[in-house]
Amino acid sequence: MEKVFSPKLFGLIKDGTVKKNLSKDILAGVVVGIVAIPLAIAFAVASGVSPEKGIITAIVAGFLISLLGGSRVQIGGPTGAFIVIVYGIIQQYGIDGMIIATILAGVIMIGFGLLRLGTLLKFIPHPLIVGFTSGIALVIFSTQISNALGLTIADLPSSFIGKWGAYFSNINTVNWYAVGITVVTILITVYMPKITSRVPGSFVAILVITPLAMFLPENSVTTIGSLFGEIKCNFAPTFPTIDWGNLSYYLQPALTIAILGSIESLLSAVVADGMISGRHRSNTELIAQGIANIASPLFGGIPATGAIARTATNVKNGGRTPVAGMTHAVVLLLIMLFFGKWASLIPMSCLAGILIVVSYNMSEWRSFRSILRASVFDVVILLVTFFLTVLVDLTVAIEIGVVLAALLFMKRMADNAPKEITGATNLDQDISENYKDLPKGLGIYEISGPFFFGSAKTYCETIRNLGVNYSVLIIRMRHVPFVDSTGLKNLKETILQLTKENTRIVLSGVSEPVKKDLLKGGIGELVGVGNIYPKFDMALSAAKEMVENN
Repeated sequence: MEKVFSPKLFGLIKDGTVKKNLSKDILAGVVVGIVAIPLAIAFAVASGVSPEKGIITAIVAGFLISLLGGSRVQIGGPTGAFIVIVYGIIQQYGIDGMIIATILAGVIMIGFGLLRLGTLLKFIPHPLIVGFTSGIALVIFSTQISNALGLTIADLPSSFIGKWGAYFSNINTVNWYAVGITVVTILITVYMPKITSRVPGSFVAILVITPLAMFLPENSVTTIGSLFGEIKCNFAPTFPTIDWGNLSYYLQPALTIAILGSIESLLSAVVADGMISGRHRSNTELIAQGIANIASPLFGGIPATGAIARTATNVKNGGRTPVAGMTHAVVLLLIMLFFGKWASLIPMSCLAGILIVVSYNMSEWRSFRSILRASVFDVVILLVTFFLTVLVDLTVAIEIGVVLAALLFMKRMADNAPKEITGATNLDQDISENYKDLPKGLGIYEISGPFFFGSAKTYCETIRNLGVNYSVLIIRMRHVPFVDSTGLKNLKETILQLTKENTRIVLSGVSEPVKKDLLKGGIGELVGVGNIYPKFDMALSAAKEMVENN
């Protein structure tokens, strides 16, 4: 069994891969560090915190995720998915609340890894992921309209509908300088990759727009400096004031950060695996992400996770070991130390243009459209999660989305429960001839799939209705991988009722693990331990003898 915590870096050092690919990894790390600068600043500002917090997050969390993670090429840092969450947490709980919630989230993520839940988190339904990802994209887009148009709004509402109402009410305050900067930024960001993929469009946009904005009339556009002041390199540890009695107050936002961070980081790792034909270690990755999210807020950062776009950039530029991710963090630190003061000159409308492109790329509108053509169950999950994310809250959307997906899954399982077997097509080839000669009073029913709380009621109702027509009923369980406590309870009650109707039960195809559960649940006492058979032909012979004796 794979170790719970086994960072990729150390294994790659031992087998010589790090030494072999060192120059390419360093070069890739430099490129990714340049890509990360505008995104880190933009994500921080959009989250309602000062720009340096985004850079600090990319440095601290990015370094730790690469150092301790389970992926060879994962790049960690702040991402667009957390903008809505962080902004909401700060509005409700303040900066200290955000720090506490992020640290708690880190502890929860470490717990996920230690409990080996890394594989389980991959099975979150695709419609749910697309629903809240598309919802987040729309919310991010809506938060950037004010900066993109240069609107003068004293108090911007926090709700989605309230924001758009305020935009239309203040449309007469449009700043055309800001609109021009936003449009040019979007054009550069979108079309730069068509010229060269080596230099990110967002970085080029900042390099072009920032000097040009200095020639505009004074105070004609809002900049990072006019809004937040000069970007400072401050890595002093930050310890929040914790009221231990109210720690549970932060559990809900912490759980949201942990779940979303875990899903996004593992999705990014899976995408990276496909690009390098590799295989990441899910549980190790979750533990590393947890450690990074404990450390990041203590140094003034915000929540972090695996960043798909930056990870893809790393791979495309030759990164093949965690050294690239660690180099990216060092590059960010050097840029912050020596060029941080110049970042304060970046116009807010330039950052808005970058985030509008990010929100479009996040929207997954093609996936959204394709799911709308899928089954009604998938459409319900998609739309409920999407509208809850946009109109209510991402935390509520994730909670209700997961519960709804589980309920709909159980309904589909129950709806697909098989009915009475009426022919020999479902039987083994070597006993199909015997099936034709079944004596009167002998019935057969097959349970196919897990016998758990989602399907137990349907199975048992069918067994009860079918069993009263026979003196002996064989229940085939060859395709039952497990039985849970609800299944055992329902089966026990059904057998008791059939026993009162003078119907005897024989179980066939029972695997050893399932047999142990049946015996623990008291099923052996009801049907007789001798009437639980591993093969159908043995059960059929015993059942025929019972009918003849009756």
